[in-house]
Amino acid sequence: MANISELILSAPHEDAEGSALPEILSAIRQHLRMDVAFVSEFKEGRRVYRSVDAADGSSKVREGASDPLGASYCQRVVDGRLPPIMHDARKNPEAASLPISDELHIAAHLAVPLRLSDGSIYGTLCAFSYSEDDTLNERDLEMMQVFAELAARMIEREQRKIRLSRDALKRIHSVLAHANELSIVYQPIFNLREQRMAGVEALSRFSALPQRSPDVWFHEASVVGLGGDLEKMAAQAALRCLDQLPQDIYLSVNMSPEYVLDGTLATVLEGMPLHRVTLEITEHSAIVAYHELAQRLKPLRERGLQVAIDDAGAGYASFRHILNLAPERIKLDISITKNIDSDASRRALGAAFSRFAQEIGSKLIAEGVETREELATLQSLGVVRAQGNFLSAALPLAGVLSLPVKRAFSRPGQT
Repeated sequence: MANISELILSAPHEDAEGSALPEILSAIRQHLRMDVAFVSEFKEGRRVYRSVDAADGSSKVREGASDPLGASYCQRVVDGRLPPIMHDARKNPEAASLPISDELHIAAHLAVPLRLSDGSIYGTLCAFSYSEDDTLNERDLEMMQVFAELAARMIEREQRKIRLSRDALKRIHSVLAHANELSIVYQPIFNLREQRMAGVEALSRFSALPQRSPDVWFHEASVVGLGGDLEKMAAQAALRCLDQLPQDIYLSVNMSPEYVLDGTLATVLEGMPLHRVTLEITEHSAIVAYHELAQRLKPLRERGLQVAIDDAGAGYASFRHILNLAPERIKLDISITKNIDSDASRRALGAAFSRFAQEIGSKLIAEGVETREELATLQSLGVVRAQGNFLSAALPLAGVLSLPVKRAFSRPGQT
């Protein structure tokens, strides 16, 4: 037999795909030459089989099945009425008296408690065979105890994920049920050449607890399967301002590609004057179904919808979006805009994007303009459109409507 260190080193690791318990049980069963290995949970007076590995698949032990805890070996091992190692359970009076012995044909048996970090007993890690085995020893029991600790840690991580998921669902459902927990502010986008407001970008704000950035809320909603609902709610709230904005000012709304693909966007935009709406594609990861995405957008674009790629220059994905979707607008990421007046590399990138946008017929918008110097540098590079706190912070609709549509901005060379 392999020694304990070798078994631990070769044990499968839990990954993003889920628990490695089945593989651990298989390794234990084969190492001990047993017929069945399983993890049980003690729950509401019953022993529930949570994970099972059987040599031939014919065992009566099935995942999800349960039996009375008081009639099991597991409870008796935990409270000391049965020893953790039995070479032949049929020779132990306590074990032999239990109906489960004959029902499962238990002979050799090992069991150790699964103890969580707070000291509570989750259940047991067990293995048994249909024939006696006099070779089982303390080293085998030690091995079981080591793997029981590993299994307990995995179980706790899984329990924590479940709790977090339930908490997340509760939070997102609360936002979806209470419209006042999500509000919209609008950041003006200016045409620097014409010295006027050209559009506004709708940005979500959450009053619900815990206080955190909107991207965290949208990510959590996506993780629990409610991303489309939350993005739809935000987009619909944003679009309500259209009839109050001047006719020559467009509204830019954000939506992830997956909700364009599943039809959510088309539902949200039904009946809207699409010539006044820009869709910002905000996905930071690669999009596989570019052709399908373009086909979904085609009828909307034919009705006037314009497409903007957000965060251009922040990563490889944004370049692929630009090349595959031919957007009408490209939004220069704040990571390039910030300190562009004092950083030669950023100026070079800004100039390259400005020329590139002109070549493909797109309008370049610089995001995150914070200083007069950044604005002047962007203008000198040929950037015509910009947004950022130097020009205007994001405001409630009433604040945007009170701003003068025409504004004077410093031109290159001016202070």
